[in-house]
Amino acid sequence: MKNTFDLRLFNQMPVVGILRNYSFDEIEFIAPIYQEAGLTTLEITMNSAAAEEEIKYLSSNFPGLNIGAGTVCTLADLDQAEKAGASFIVSPILDVRLIREANRKNLAVFPGAFSPTEIYQAWQAGATAVKIFPATMFGPKYVKEIKAPLNDIKLLPTGGVSPNNINDYFENGATGVGMGSSLFNKKFLQARDKEGLLSGFREIVELVGRSVSP
Repeated sequence: MKNTFDLRLFNQMPVVGILRNYSFDEIEFIAPIYQEAGLTTLEITMNSAAAEEEIKYLSSNFPGLNIGAGTVCTLADLDQAEKAGASFIVSPILDVRLIREANRKNLAVFPGAFSPTEIYQAWQAGATAVKIFPATMFGPKYVKEIKAPLNDIKLLPTGGVSPNNINDYFENGATGVGMGSSLFNKKFLQARDKEGLLSGFREIVELVGRSVSP
């Protein structure tokens, strides 16, 4: 059963945690700690081995989190994500059909785009926010450059976002960010170190709290 995407929760803590190819056991370990830290939005990529199972588990057991599907590239991916219980989709590409179908299904949608033309097309098609990918190519200042003429568009830079630059992205106009490996410390995961993982998550919550208005 699909939960409704809670935009209020996302706006309060606009970080999308990206989980790609994590085991089911790791997902079970991560999710409650993620929620305890105050993070609210998790993405399971559809090219993960157990993506549908993990989305079903998270959407059923963590109604206080926004659970979505990433690496959605086709309408078939979108249908599978919705059936698994995703409340939002994220794509590395711009496909207007995906955006419109996600809107029809009442799913939040974060399509990938890079050039000003792509970003504008994605926004006009109905994106919840536009994922700038790969953001690592030009960094935070690229967000500022895009926001100058396209100031109404909400941007979600993804790729290379870390504790060292996350505030730079928000200061340059990002609405939110996507974070993968820099958020989920492999050493803490392998050791099942709850306190270590929790500390890292809380660091991000604290950093973002400095940039996001209540």
